[in-house]
Amino acid sequence: MREFLEYVAKSLVDKPDDVNIEETDDNGRTKYKLFVNSAETGKVIGKEGKTAKAIRTLLNAVAAKEGKRCSLEIPDKHTQQT
Repeated sequence: MREFLEYVAKSLVDKPDDVNIEETDDNGRTKYKLFVNSAETGKVIGKEGKTAKAIRTLLNAVAAKEGKRCSLEIPDKHTQQT
């Protein structure tokens, strides 16, 4: 699932090297945090959040196929902990 998310995110942005994904497990649910260059956050969120919703839908479909559950968060770059 992580590879799928990374592929989709890198395809949407102009600076794919800035894509970073944090993965954590929370009671059987995999949580993903997707970080991109702060200037490109809008590209992965999309107008009215439609792109982010589509990414979440696809990610959940992949997870369901594997019998897993997941969630996706797209925080601002400056909130990323280093």
